[in-house]
Amino acid sequence: MLEVKDLNQYYGGSHILRGLSFDARPGEITCLLGRNGVGKTTLLKCLMGLIPAKSGSIHWQGKPMNHSKPHQRVQAGISYVPQGREIFPRLTVEENLLMGLSRFPGRQAKQVPEDIYDLFPVLREMKQRRGGDLSGGQQQQLAIGRALACRPQLLILDEPTEGIQPSVIKEIGVVIRGLAARGDMAILLVEQFYDFAAELADSYLVMSRGTIIQRGRGDEMEAQGVRQRVAI
Repeated sequence: MLEVKDLNQYYGGSHILRGLSFDARPGEITCLLGRNGVGKTTLLKCLMGLIPAKSGSIHWQGKPMNHSKPHQRVQAGISYVPQGREIFPRLTVEENLLMGLSRFPGRQAKQVPEDIYDLFPVLREMKQRRGGDLSGGQQQQLAIGRALACRPQLLILDEPTEGIQPSVIKEIGVVIRGLAARGDMAILLVEQFYDFAAELADSYLVMSRGTIIQRGRGDEMEAQGVRQRVAI
């Protein structure tokens, strides 16, 4: 389980994250919602060790993570798909997926697991195409597939619906729900797209001005007026 307590982050004189506390549990999809500029991506970068938290604590599976480097968090079973996907455009689809196996030694890192292709059949069809030649939706599937290749116990997704077509959004939603249903993975999903989050959320958190202003169960989102607090 991911446990975050009283997390704070400052940029210059601005207080970006303000005493954030929440957890994300295996078998559940935790949706973090909020408009642009409220600190969602900053929070994810703190979770991944890309920027240090100024105060507060991050625990993963009972162990403190505040001083772990990004690659150590990956080794501990945390995967992150950032906004913009950040695939390797000159590498093939297969080579991109192999990059996700970096936490494994030798033989285990030489072949893409077939279940990744089963989750995203288009990647099997296009595995010899360069990543830069794929559509935005295909690149998003590739980025998620690469993150899953390392067998994470925590998957962090930063706005996976951004800039992709509705049919692919639906396919990605099915994959995310299926991963959670296995029961061995916690999923933290950051979204602005309310309808996508509402379909998937087991629990939700709403951020505003660097703090969590509302939280609850996913099936209560509409009744609790969450739609009015997010962008789309």
